[in-house]
Amino acid sequence: MSNLSLQSVIYREGEHYVAQCLNVDVSSFGDTEADALANLQEALELYFEDAPASDAVPVDAAEVRTLTLQGA
Repeated sequence: MSNLSLQSVIYREGEHYVAQCLNVDVSSFGDTEADALANLQEALELYFEDAPASDAVPVDAAEVRTLTLQGA
């Protein structure tokens, strides 16, 4: 099995931490940052295990950008 380097972001939402992968549309949550990351890793492993080969190609060079909306 090959290794994939995936980027993720973690943020607090209410009482939980959310970990979201920036390369593929997979996220998870936990009571702590460590729990959220561990749950995200498990979710990603299951995603790539079940995904057809054509769908399992992550997006390269994901970047975090901030957008500001007026009047929202």
